[in-house]
Amino acid sequence: FFLSLRYIFRSIGVNLHNYMYYTGVCCIDEFDKMSDTTRAILHECMEQQTISIAKAGIIATLNARTSILASANPVESKYNPRLSVVQNIQLPPTLLSRFDLIYLILDKPDINRDRRLAKHLVGLYFKNRPGNHDSLLSNKEIAEYIAYARRTCFPTVSDAAVRRLVDGYVEMRQLGAMGGGKKTITATPRQLESLIRLSEAHARIRLSKTVTESDVAEALRLMHVATQRAAVDPRTGTIDMDAIHTGLGAADRQANEALAKELLKLMQRNYQNDSPRVFQLLNEMNEQSSEEISQEDLMRAINHLQDDGKVIFSNRNGSVTLT
Repeated sequence: FFLSLRYIFRSIGVNLHNYMYYTGVCCIDEFDKMSDTTRAILHECMEQQTISIAKAGIIATLNARTSILASANPVESKYNPRLSVVQNIQLPPTLLSRFDLIYLILDKPDINRDRRLAKHLVGLYFKNRPGNHDSLLSNKEIAEYIAYARRTCFPTVSDAAVRRLVDGYVEMRQLGAMGGGKKTITATPRQLESLIRLSEAHARIRLSKTVTESDVAEALRLMHVATQRAAVDPRTGTIDMDAIHTGLGAADRQANEALAKELLKLMQRNYQNDSPRVFQLLNEMNEQSSEEISQEDLMRAINHLQDDGKVIFSNRNGSVTLT
């Protein structure tokens, strides 16, 4: 998408270097159905704000400091509230964690919201939409206002806003140490960077030259209702940002450690001098477990034991050997 845009503009003689450096929005629909090659390009774009190309013997690096607005559907087009957002969407955690805000939009029956949505959709078929819209801005006015704000307003962070950012980040971190004694990661430095960007954006939309405490408060509110709510572990009800950053939350890691311990006991009891296959271990583990264990869970436990130097896994024949 970025390359095609640049080549189209370049072919008509428009220099995009300065234009795309600070402006532009890339809108992506069906984000979950993108190919792995395209996702690899987005990794560089979202991490380093550049895109590397190699075409016709020419190697170049282009600036791509644009905003990305993406929408994705859950697996089988139905959101499972018992699974995490990563498990529902099945996007790489390294890519999902790059977004400043992650909103879950669930389709729940609500008579007032359904009526408002129906009126909006029906109104799209009228040349002159019914109703009083005198108080609304036109699309052109909104676009011109945003363009003017981005072109002329570059707010600086005040001392009071800095203190509020630090306090807000510390409070977000402390949420993981509350209740139950089981610590989880509720915020990382990446969320702090997102808070700074959101605070600056909120000040800019007001055409303010200074980021105030109210801008930071709104950024913290957005972070709470969006990304942190999406990171809630459905089994424990606690915020766990690791579920987005790594694909595994604290509960998943503890379950994996418990499974690895049981697997090691089974290996030491039955296979001291033998190297069983993965499917054998899977069958025996399911026989002694009250809950079904998937092959993916078992392989994660085997990798955990292999990292600790307790077993050796052979990719050639799928056997596991005690060290």
